[in-house]
Amino acid sequence: MKPHPLYINGQFVASESTEMINIVNPGTEEVISKVVDAKDEDVDQAIEAAFQAQKNWEKTPQVDRGLIVRRIAEAIHADKERLAQILSEEQGKPIHEASGELDGAIDFFFYMSEWNRKIGGEIVPSDDSNEQILIQRKPIGVVAGIIPWNYPVFIFARKVATALITGCSIVVKSSEETPNTAAALSEIIHQSDLPKGVYNLVTGKGDTVGNRLSTDARVAIISMTGSVPAGTKVMEAAAQNITKVNLELGGKAPMIVSKHADVDLAVEHIKASRIENAGQACISAERVYVQEDVAELFIDKMIRAMKDIKVGYSLEDDNVDMGPVSSAHHLDKIEKIVENAKKQGAEVKLGGERLDLGKGYYYKPTVLTNISDELEIMKKEIFGPVLPITTYKTFNEAIERANDSIYGLSSALYTNDYNEVMQASRDLQFGETYVNRMTDEATQGYHAGMRKSGIGGTDGKNGINDFLSTHVMYLKYNE
Repeated sequence: MKPHPLYINGQFVASESTEMINIVNPGTEEVISKVVDAKDEDVDQAIEAAFQAQKNWEKTPQVDRGLIVRRIAEAIHADKERLAQILSEEQGKPIHEASGELDGAIDFFFYMSEWNRKIGGEIVPSDDSNEQILIQRKPIGVVAGIIPWNYPVFIFARKVATALITGCSIVVKSSEETPNTAAALSEIIHQSDLPKGVYNLVTGKGDTVGNRLSTDARVAIISMTGSVPAGTKVMEAAAQNITKVNLELGGKAPMIVSKHADVDLAVEHIKASRIENAGQACISAERVYVQEDVAELFIDKMIRAMKDIKVGYSLEDDNVDMGPVSSAHHLDKIEKIVENAKKQGAEVKLGGERLDLGKGYYYKPTVLTNISDELEIMKKEIFGPVLPITTYKTFNEAIERANDSIYGLSSALYTNDYNEVMQASRDLQFGETYVNRMTDEATQGYHAGMRKSGIGGTDGKNGINDFLSTHVMYLKYNE
């Protein structure tokens, strides 16, 4: 089994590295491919290719960049079925979710292509009547895009499309767990009109490849999606050159269910949020606060809803609702945090253990009650299909407890009370809050967190601005 090649300066190239990483299908535990843990020399070549390509790419008219981004979107759309199969096989999510992730990625490329005549600066008034102050927005330079394993196609799109439309070249490091989709997307980009060196792909581990990208002075911004510990390492490495960082890290999203909520709607959305990608999403429902007047009703309905979830391997069964978690190591982590919760008094209403299907890394959809905020499961990211539910008396209490976290990425509120919505908009300390809807960000929004959940984002107008530098021109003239 040959490893996937790297993609550097418009060519698929082999690495000199002999260190191989096995890629395991989490639904079957079979090795499906191999990638190399690239050497520093490989990463250096990719950065140099991007650095040289940057000089001409940033001068390419926006309209031309937009056409290339659009053609990439069209090519991904044409190959969507094959790509969804690759994604489901390497990551474990059901084929319908893989197809949905491809839809999101395609939409993101199309959206960014539409900015092809919209990125601009501004003129601000001077204190001198014989002067103009021109604020220019320019491409920031080479982007290092570090992709996670949980949404390897969608996050790829968010980093690559944003880089390309803003006039930045990019070096992508795919996850060492899910590199197959990045390799397939590189084949599509190779067939596009993108000049060589503007897009590059390297594979390997964060401690080697990621660190090399983060410490190179030719890199202008490091855009990384991943865990808080990994983001901390990136920030520390980037500090050597004062390199800008763009980090989307972990979350511990609170779901607040008010006594004024449509309980059925809340159950439907929170269940869907928790089983999507087997709970392995940074905006997934990680903790639920239910007003005590409706708690019994909500918990009863949630248990019944979670009981109906069919778990399995969707490439063998089209009716599967939820697939495996990503790896044996991750399954162990989920099991450990639930076992600790049990020892600390949590009551298992449903699930609470592995699901033995003979092969694969499966965990039963789980509902826990009798939860206090001091428990580890209410503080640490579970990243699995486990729903800890607790109750509250007053709305002020719910807000205060929701905010009591090192994370600040996503939150949700279910209520039909106008005053609660307005109070939440003022007091919730999160990058985004969803009111009476699914936790699924819009392309034109801005997916960014507070506190340890990260810095900056890559979507919408604000994401574009993160990939631009500011140059102020003071234009003095004489009458």
